[in-house]
Amino acid sequence: MLARIDLRGSTLPGVRELSGLLPRAGTDIDSVLATVRPLCEDVRVRGAQAVREITARLDGVDSADFAVPVDAIERALTEIEPAVRAALEEAIARVRRVHADQRRTDTTTQVVRGGTVTERWVPVRRVGLYVPGGLAPLLSSVVMNVVPAQLAGVESIAVASPPQRDHGGLPDPGVLAACALLGVTEVYAVGGAQAIAVFGYGAGSCEPVDMVTGPGNVYVTAAKRLLRGLIGIDSEAGPTEVAILADDTADPVHVAADLISQAEHDPLAGAVLVTTSEQLADAVVDLVPGQVAATKHSDRITTALEGSQSGIVLVDDLAAGLRVVDAYAAEHLEIQTRDARQVAARVRNAGAVFVGAWSPVSLGDYCAGSNHVLPTGGCARHSSGLSVQSFLRGIHVVEYDEQALAEVAGHIDALAGAEDLPAHAAAVRARQRA
Repeated sequence: MLARIDLRGSTLPGVRELSGLLPRAGTDIDSVLATVRPLCEDVRVRGAQAVREITARLDGVDSADFAVPVDAIERALTEIEPAVRAALEEAIARVRRVHADQRRTDTTTQVVRGGTVTERWVPVRRVGLYVPGGLAPLLSSVVMNVVPAQLAGVESIAVASPPQRDHGGLPDPGVLAACALLGVTEVYAVGGAQAIAVFGYGAGSCEPVDMVTGPGNVYVTAAKRLLRGLIGIDSEAGPTEVAILADDTADPVHVAADLISQAEHDPLAGAVLVTTSEQLADAVVDLVPGQVAATKHSDRITTALEGSQSGIVLVDDLAAGLRVVDAYAAEHLEIQTRDARQVAARVRNAGAVFVGAWSPVSLGDYCAGSNHVLPTGGCARHSSGLSVQSFLRGIHVVEYDEQALAEVAGHIDALAGAEDLPAHAAAVRARQRA
């Protein structure tokens, strides 16, 4: 469990080589496209009937209508445990507080007298939000998807989540209750790639959307890749992952617990400790078996921690550790070191950074106020997590008067000539007075 990679005592390789040395879950999206493509095409051609047949075959639920009745959504809220409702309400309040500060404002730049460019931020009109329901019904993902969309001003929001045989073919009651708390009444009991196809093409009472967000398994991700262009997507999410950068001040009990908590998500989940302390590494290895044995999903966790996507990386110092975690570009990165805030400020690549002993990833999953829909598989090198900006589009509005255009006409003429596009120049000359 938790194999070691020892990078001490030698010069660290370049970023590309270093990335290849580090543990990482392998997800071959292309390998499932052959399965997903005909399924999505079936939904495109036959609509609701195809969805019904696919859902019956894959989820064991046969329902004539996959739209969840509004009264079922409302009932789920009345029946939810009070403690869970209170936790959801607190999570919603904190996520709203953080995301409210992300809303961009329109800006107008006066380029010259009589010439302005305004950048307007316009929300996507309609979005489809996917909430997983396989190994774990992620009711918290309802909050993380819906709140930024609402704050961006999205006018039409639909949620899809897999049907549960134990709940009469409806999505998990916690998912429905979260939707009710957020005022979302358009919910569909459909999961997997077929849910993305429903959003992309429309089926039954679900109209096509402009954008789909939310995590999912490899089939969901493959469908998002297949339909990208027809719809916008947030990212191609892979298995979840955590990296912990720690020195000899870290508490091994905390470190072991945090690695295990991430491994709980999925047998493919990645859990990586990068440390300057061999003593810490030894202590974590000693603690992990006992903590795993004491938790519910021990088989799933053991598979994840023993997989090639998890391990311990030993480094000479924190500078080397930072190079390693930047090359890894974790979805979640914990900093458990001396002067953790200063170390965290030097991080370049991470979906979210959790600073110090009292900021575990579990906090961010639920109640920090941050978003837990984050880039995986090293995509934090170039991509951000879900936010209000994810649902906004910047539109440049150009307004020049006659004199301002005349002043730049010669430059337009020269550049159009250089590009051999004379009609571009002619469109400006046509506006010039004789």
